[in-house]
Amino acid sequence: MWFKLKSYLIFLLKSNNQHGVHSPFIYILVTECFYKKTNSSKKAFFIKIKKWLISNKKTILVTDFGKGSKVFKSKKRKACDITKAAGISTKKALLLIRFIQYFNLSNILEIGTSDGLGTSTMAISNKNATITTLERCKQISAIAKELFSKFQLNNIEVIVGTFKKTLPLTLKNHPTNLIYFDGNHQKTATLEYFNICIQKITNESIFIFDDIYRSKEMLETWEIIKNHPKVTVTINTYHLGFVFFRKEQTKQHFTIRV
Repeated sequence: MWFKLKSYLIFLLKSNNQHGVHSPFIYILVTECFYKKTNSSKKAFFIKIKKWLISNKKTILVTDFGKGSKVFKSKKRKACDITKAAGISTKKALLLIRFIQYFNLSNILEIGTSDGLGTSTMAISNKNATITTLERCKQISAIAKELFSKFQLNNIEVIVGTFKKTLPLTLKNHPTNLIYFDGNHQKTATLEYFNICIQKITNESIFIFDDIYRSKEMLETWEIIKNHPKVTVTINTYHLGFVFFRKEQTKQHFTIRV
């Protein structure tokens, strides 16, 4: 708790709005995307999906391959409780919707499906996008699949298995222009996935990292990613970290309040 409070205060001290940004690319992105209102129908659709998940009382036995939960003491969990504790927040989801719309991202890979709320957000953003999502826990993926079926989100493919096996195969068989990292909030694992994914980047590729301030370990991971020689521009919005590989950009790191 102390780390979260301290890190957020430091973030606020370092952060700017669009008026403190001197890169035309980032200034336009912040002005025309980060600070714009979300499409009202897409926002309403997201809220409808989230309400359905929160009302889902189904109980499952979770296999946790990551660092484990700070909230749950038992592996037996209700779907609604998973959403309340770990589902994407409305604020993050609306930013993600705007971001995907802004860049018209159409080939999306998500590492970590969980209850499918974040995946649904990306499907809402661009109905013409092809979304591939990886989940290690079969029981949780069943909830996500039920969600996608109920709301007719037919542009989503769920692949179940360990990321070590599914990630290289997925990158080989699925072109991507956005990769959303939300599957394992540990330093070693996150950097392993990052280093696998970076082998497939193009100039237009974008990575998004969820919960970069989740722990001291994740913040250290974010700093390593920022300093990778292939990374040119990053944006830290506290909850999400955006990574660009645009060779025409000078290497710069931005901390933006959203």
